[in-house]
Amino acid sequence: MLSANVKNIANAVLFQLGWFVCVLGGNVFGLMAVLVIVAVHLSLIGSWRTEAKLVIVVFALGSALDSALLKLGVFDFGDSSVLIPLWLALLWPLLATTMGHCLAWSAKPMWLASLLGAVGGPASYYAGSKMAAVYLPLGFWPSMLILAAVWAVVFPLLHWLAAYFRTARTTA
Repeated sequence: MLSANVKNIANAVLFQLGWFVCVLGGNVFGLMAVLVIVAVHLSLIGSWRTEAKLVIVVFALGSALDSALLKLGVFDFGDSSVLIPLWLALLWPLLATTMGHCLAWSAKPMWLASLLGAVGGPASYYAGSKMAAVYLPLGFWPSMLILAAVWAVVFPLLHWLAAYFRTARTTA
């Protein structure tokens, strides 16, 4: 049995590894990595019964959000697709695995989740734009400000979803 500290460290390492594989490796390598990482996470760190629904819901909602941001011109992948690339969508289930583990500390107070989202969300997109073929057509500051506003809401919402699925599991 792994201790809570070891689980949180493993969770953070797996998330970062997955993030880099998705951003640098693209769709095929990203898909393989995320499938393995989520399976390892749900088997050894988290719980299939508690977190599988969260991973699926966050994947769907996050992909829709990023596709809307693409459609609004916040970022561009150099093609005419109306959907985000798979590698970007795959970052969402990876993020979902962190909500009850290595990022659980940021859930309360709510302002902390908003602050972390407003800083960490745009930083992640910016780093990804420097490593992959992602362009910020609106320019650096307008893109970062839009992403900060979005993530100031999204990150607390992700924490709320994680708590909801944990509660739904314990009351079922």
